Amino acid sequence: MAALRILYVMDPMSRTLVDKDTTFAFQLEGQRRGHTQYHCEPEDLFVDRTVPHGTARRLTVQRADVHFHLHEACTVPLAFFDIVFMRKDPPFDMRYFFATHLLGLLDPTETLVVNSPRGLRDANEKLYALNFPDLIPESLVTQEIPRLRAFLDTLGGEMIVKPLDGCGGAGVLHVHRDDRNLNALLEMSTRNGTEMVMAQRYLPEARQGDKRLIVLDGEPLGGVLRVPREDEHRGNIHVGGRVVRSPVDERDREICHRMAPRLRSDGLWFVGLDIIGDLVTEVNVTSPTGVQEIDRLDGVCLEARVLDFVEAQASHLDRTRAPH
Repeated sequence: MAALRILYVMDPMSRTLVDKDTTFAFQLEGQRRGHTQYHCEPEDLFVDRTVPHGTARRLTVQRADVHFHLHEACTVPLAFFDIVFMRKDPPFDMRYFFATHLLGLLDPTETLVVNSPRGLRDANEKLYALNFPDLIPESLVTQEIPRLRAFLDTLGGEMIVKPLDGCGGAGVLHVHRDDRNLNALLEMSTRNGTEMVMAQRYLPEARQGDKRLIVLDGEPLGGVLRVPREDEHRGNIHVGGRVVRSPVDERDREICHRMAPRLRSDGLWFVGLDIIGDLVTEVNVTSPTGVQEIDRLDGVCLEARVLDFVEAQASHLDRTRAPH
């Protein structure tokens, strides 16, 4: 296939974790295939006379202490690129929100944005799971502390509470009815009843691990189990969770089969499902990770599957009007 021009809209390359970041795996694979790759940050995007532009730098990468090189900056219409990966890490804030609007000005028949800007705006990583009520634990979204306490009682006195805009396990609480700190925890989580949170039934299987299932175009690619430390209820890797091999199973395939039509219609091509037991707790869409851990544990190369997908999509784009 002819070389593609790929732009990564993301955090500074200096923050990239060479052995962990999924975006870095994409970049290595794209470079191996001979594609011309570029980097920019959300603040490098702008609109001139309704046309979205970006100031980007050509990017080369390697697995080494000095893992990247950015070449001279160039300012071009975003339609210059065949593929745009929106891989800015959470949190989803107003800067992120406006960046999706700028990317949304691109003609999807000429330039593919992964994931779709509209999908990114619509799919809050906590709330999106509510579209699949038979696949998730009992859930409540509210800012009212009495309502949270009543829900806790219906669940038998134990539940998880998490902020709607959190990431990486930040602010996730495992609360109990008989905890004397309960009111204080709920006040802190809801900012004294002024901010909505999500409460969910506590799943005891969480002690065995929280599975990250990587999904591409509605199909499961691979999974990894993140097992919490003995003194933690969160399995997130950056808070000390260890990774354990967890191949795709029949339940994973069933979940993806049921979610795939909605994911595809929303342009959520590359997502990470969080699964505890056999239930989905979150749908990660902004910058899901886990590919490098799965690669190492399963002896695979998931990033190659992702690049196969974007190359196939690029073959259907109309590039006759793209700037050169």
